[in-house]
Amino acid sequence: MTTTHQSIIGRQPIVNDKQEIIGYEFFFRKESDGSDTPFEEDIQTCAKILSTAMDEMHESWLLGQQLAFINVDHVMLASEFLELMPAEKTVLEIVHEVNITSEIIARCQALKTAKFKIALDNPQRHPHLEALVPIADYIKLDMRDVDIEEARTWLKKYQKPNCKLIAEKVEQNAQFKNLQEAGYQQFQGYFYARPENLNAKVINPSFEGVLNLLNLVSQDADNKSIENGFKRDTTLSYKLLRYINSVGFGLSCEVQSIGHALTILGRNQLYRWLTLLMVTAGNNSTSPALMKTSITRGRLTELLGEPFFEKSDRDNLFVVGVFSLLDVMLKVPMEDILDKLQLPESIMDALTRREGIFGPFLKLTEACEDANSKEILHLAEMLQLNPDKVNQCHMEALAWTEKLGV
Repeated sequence: MTTTHQSIIGRQPIVNDKQEIIGYEFFFRKESDGSDTPFEEDIQTCAKILSTAMDEMHESWLLGQQLAFINVDHVMLASEFLELMPAEKTVLEIVHEVNITSEIIARCQALKTAKFKIALDNPQRHPHLEALVPIADYIKLDMRDVDIEEARTWLKKYQKPNCKLIAEKVEQNAQFKNLQEAGYQQFQGYFYARPENLNAKVINPSFEGVLNLLNLVSQDADNKSIENGFKRDTTLSYKLLRYINSVGFGLSCEVQSIGHALTILGRNQLYRWLTLLMVTAGNNSTSPALMKTSITRGRLTELLGEPFFEKSDRDNLFVVGVFSLLDVMLKVPMEDILDKLQLPESIMDALTRREGIFGPFLKLTEACEDANSKEILHLAEMLQLNPDKVNQCHMEALAWTEKLGV
């Protein structure tokens, strides 16, 4: 299907103590054998994809303020392709296999002068990396099977004003909270997206109004009923009018009534907007990283399925991706949420069993999040998607979510 030197991109978020995404670690896996070992073509793929994610209009990276953490070995450190990367947005993570020589130290110092940032891969377990600690901007510390006392010891040893520590492999909320209390401020892992304590009996009222409007739209209720639904919630009315009057619509006059807004927007766009609103309506109770991940899921699932579906079904793909984390967001089992939503069976199959016509596209999106190269390759081949196309969709989805400003 593809040549042997294509790379598959996976990603993991890096968040601060408020669970706001500050960057992503991007993983590049060799398509021919699924190897995790860095190789020179990776940096070419990385540079090609990330450097084209530049916003020509504003001369700023489309991933906004997010940093890109890239694993590099000695070959990649010496590669001229590094110069193609947006230096101020790129963190070069020196993998522990690198033999630290005077030449490597000098190269890292030169890269810092060029405004790249340097991260180290677990120097507490690989003492030869200690030679780079004085010039490191970030130090990654693997928290698997680590007790809190040991984590505190590492914090005292490595934390410096000019060097930030990242607790990585954090997969549970309880561990995040313990590390946060110990003094850690940056974290890597999907702990915020893991379903825990899904025992809420009532859906948060801030979501209830959106849910009711979603049902009205899906049941093809008349505009008057939908308008009345908005009028019962002043906040939703304000948000709709702000959205319709935004620069993106390019309207020549301001829309001041809900009825007029509904006419301009149309049912498909309204449903899509409400879907987005459903995951951002939590009155600051929802993790910012969780909101951003769910929206990125929606866009990536839609882009992956774009060649195969008509417009209405592409909208459904978006809904599938966004809603796939609703159980974590609302702290309610998915089946209970779906009981309150009138959704097509094809969406239900994807959300509950990852099956049906939309299921494989959602699974591929989730594999990209987990940097599961074997699963990405398997699903891409099954869907007859070229790895380059998957990578392109992945980066476009991240950039699109940043543009929304959530």
